[in-house]
Amino acid sequence: MPRDHEPRLARAAAMVADAARSRMLARLLSGEAATAGELAAVASVTPATASGHLAQLREAGFVSCEPRGRHRYYRLASPAVAHALEALALVAEADARESAWQRPERARLREARCCYGHLAGRLGVGLFEALLAQRGLRPEADGFALTEAGRAWFGTFGFEPAAPSGSRRYAYACMDWSERRDHLAGQLADEWLAHCLARGWLERGEGRALALTPSGRRALPPALA
Repeated sequence: MPRDHEPRLARAAAMVADAARSRMLARLLSGEAATAGELAAVASVTPATASGHLAQLREAGFVSCEPRGRHRYYRLASPAVAHALEALALVAEADARESAWQRPERARLREARCCYGHLAGRLGVGLFEALLAQRGLRPEADGFALTEAGRAWFGTFGFEPAAPSGSRRYAYACMDWSERRDHLAGQLADEWLAHCLARGWLERGEGRALALTPSGRRALPPALA
């Protein structure tokens, strides 16, 4: 007998069960918008097939679409979708052997990647742990606040964090699916990643992979480089 009061997990699971749709969603976890053509290439399907998949993802509330001129740009519908996908990745990779991470493409993701606008992987975990070691974060009910020590620590890298916007969570822990430890998420983490990209310390690779540049290795402390 159907239980209408229970979460519609089957519908959500069906969206990520398809390999093409899961590749599209993984691409959008970078936080950047993508066209249908770009997502078709990532999923290795025809444009017509990609359009069908994207229509299903939109109807299910997984992605949103923004028309710009002749193109339509797709992105994840909300941070909640990104967190759900990351949580599924934690389950999917629970039994991954160390040898599985030796493949170059997976090793790059494990080292540094974009997780819906913030830094994840070994470098993301390193950032969070370095801030905690410097007492740069103070626990609050919904995550963390930046302390004066944390603001000074960021200042050594020429980074001036903005005040909390109030429209989203400022800083909170996010379990990293490759490292099995927390990295930093939220407005503060997004701004830090943007700073690192603008300074040329990190550069975007294929998909959501990020690469530490030679200047980044010189500029960042060992915990982050």
